[in-house]
Amino acid sequence: MIFYSTTKASAPVSMKKATLEGLAPDGGLYVPSVMPRFSPEEIGLLQSGSFNNIAFAIAKKFAGDEIPLDRLSDLIDECFTFDTPLHQLDADTYVEELFHGPTLAFKDYGARFLARMTGFFAAEERRLITVLVATSGDTGSAVAYGFHGIPNTRVVLLYPSGKVSRLQEQQLTTAGDNVHALEVQGDFDDCQRLVKQAFVDPTLRQKLTLTSANSINISRLIPQSFYYAWAALQLRQQQPDALPIFSVPSGNYGNLTAGVMAKMMGFPIGHFIAASNANDSVTRYLDEGRYEPKPTVRTLTTAMDVGNPSNFARLRYFFNDDFRKMGQEITGIAVSDTETVETIRSVYERYNYIMDPHTAVGYRALDRYRAEHAGAGKPGVVLSTAHPVKFDEAIMTATGKEVPIPESMNEIMNKPKKATMIGSHYEELANFLAELDR
Repeated sequence: MIFYSTTKASAPVSMKKATLEGLAPDGGLYVPSVMPRFSPEEIGLLQSGSFNNIAFAIAKKFAGDEIPLDRLSDLIDECFTFDTPLHQLDADTYVEELFHGPTLAFKDYGARFLARMTGFFAAEERRLITVLVATSGDTGSAVAYGFHGIPNTRVVLLYPSGKVSRLQEQQLTTAGDNVHALEVQGDFDDCQRLVKQAFVDPTLRQKLTLTSANSINISRLIPQSFYYAWAALQLRQQQPDALPIFSVPSGNYGNLTAGVMAKMMGFPIGHFIAASNANDSVTRYLDEGRYEPKPTVRTLTTAMDVGNPSNFARLRYFFNDDFRKMGQEITGIAVSDTETVETIRSVYERYNYIMDPHTAVGYRALDRYRAEHAGAGKPGVVLSTAHPVKFDEAIMTATGKEVPIPESMNEIMNKPKKATMIGSHYEELANFLAELDR
């Protein structure tokens, strides 16, 4: 398949080049030249398939002949060794639990797929790939463990000092070996700005082969469409005419973009809710038609604290920058911290179910959408993006309950943190990368 930049100012590329470059030379994000489509017959055949069957069917439409099908099938099986359950809360409401991977967050889906794709293409090219990542928490940990030990790759993670949970920080600073953590004195937008500057720095690009593992990388984004397709087909087995509405906790908007791609491919999806916090630039765009990013506001849902989400460029591309057209598919709803805590408490009291703050934002947004659109939002699927243990303080505040640390995390919590502190000036990142290459 051929991929274009969203800015349309650079040459089209193969999947290999899009994966290894991450960001297009003109600063745009790669999108497929033509979105692959599944016919009703193909959808019918996949309906009773396993998660990995569906993932393989989607992946091969994007990869084409760039990866042998038997290797692609093996790669899929290496990635997705964990479950993706749909937890039913009531007759019309489901939580799709995306936190059963090795780092307890939905980022495991994209990071593990991207790591293996990068390793495959890097081996073909006989190159050392430097993976540069800005993270507000879960991306970094998923990338750290997704790429750990992958030949021909090394990872540099940038995360905002003091703005990720302790478990998240332990995960992204303890992998070691080919994974390096940079603790940035700034916020996530500073981290993202530094990464973008590195990608357009011609001097640095001459020395290093850089790529990104953020959802700006198309090979991080494609696998996130898998779980939308999986959930939609699971519900169709129960309700043949089901067109579920997905409520998506949204920060950098890669997760929502992947859902839109799944619907464009032909999977049975009705509508999307872009559930945001106080960082509501996209919500305001959908309401008013003006995109006016503001400085990041810190909230309880830290992974969604993004003032200028990079993946919104893809959404604007897909909808020809027409906010009314986008609004036909996506409703933006902003949820406050107070509502978030109330939702964690009320869901626990009503269903005996504990959800992390980001999932609670998605749940509250779905509730509000249903209140404003009588009879709509059925069935509704809330994407649960992280295990509640990652936000134990918020859970304790809301419910008075302590979330036990999963056994798999105990070892990580006891490892020594290894991170290098840098400021928010680009020169400090450039110097670190130069020293790393010596």
